[in-house]
Amino acid sequence: MNAIVSAPDLAGALAGPHPPVLLDVRWQLTTATAAGEPPFDGRAAYEAGHIPGAVYVDLDRELAGPPGTGGRHPLPDLGEFGAAMRRAGVSAGRPVVVYDGGQGWAAARAWWMLRWTGHPDVKVLDGGLTAWDGPLATGTTVPEPGDFTPEPGGRGLLDADGAAALARSGVLFDARAGERYRGEVEPIDPVGGHIPGAVSAPTADNVTEGGRFRSADELRDRFRELGATEGTEVGVYCGSGVSGAHEVLALAVAGIPAALYVGSWSQWSTDPTRPVATGPAPQ
Repeated sequence: MNAIVSAPDLAGALAGPHPPVLLDVRWQLTTATAAGEPPFDGRAAYEAGHIPGAVYVDLDRELAGPPGTGGRHPLPDLGEFGAAMRRAGVSAGRPVVVYDGGQGWAAARAWWMLRWTGHPDVKVLDGGLTAWDGPLATGTTVPEPGDFTPEPGGRGLLDADGAAALARSGVLFDARAGERYRGEVEPIDPVGGHIPGAVSAPTADNVTEGGRFRSADELRDRFRELGATEGTEVGVYCGSGVSGAHEVLALAVAGIPAALYVGSWSQWSTDPTRPVATGPAPQ
């Protein structure tokens, strides 16, 4: 099953007899803003204009737990996550399409959460809202409640020890920008660098200038060159398990299964017992 859907194909599905549940997960990484500039408000952006029928999902509150020892975006309480998805109209027997403002990171986090917890049919709108040229609706959509109950799978999730082991036994991709991997800058977390053995694979290189994914063949070639050869176990981490989900999605487009270390660098870098590597080499 393809993990992404084009805007024309989504428009056709929404006009059909069995439209998918549509989730709007617009979000931006919270960093310091210019004086007097308010932080990004995903709900306000949604209410100002969204694909008709879409329901807003808050990444920070519904797709992640409170920041802490598990990182900046740890796994949410699964009971609360399930309740949020049911409020959004998600049911196990109905397809789901997720989109965000265009970057794809937040939509990929929702895709990963739903897939990991057992939903059989979830896709991300390739290019997000910027790819949509149809009408927009304002205000808020209140759907019929769904029936989805999260049932996490045994695979697809890494903890810190698992990520460290995979960096030695398989391939562990670091989806952050190269300068953060090398430790040259670190704008968010307390320490710069990367998990020893991890390979730099910025998720920004998986998309075109327009924000749409490269072809499956291009992605497959890229990941193979980086070490994801046939039979190799693959994992991904990033800053806090959001852009890393986007890389897991790109790997899925390429036909390569991968696990996500949700705590990612925001968890690893706050543990003084964890080693840190710097520079361009994995070790």
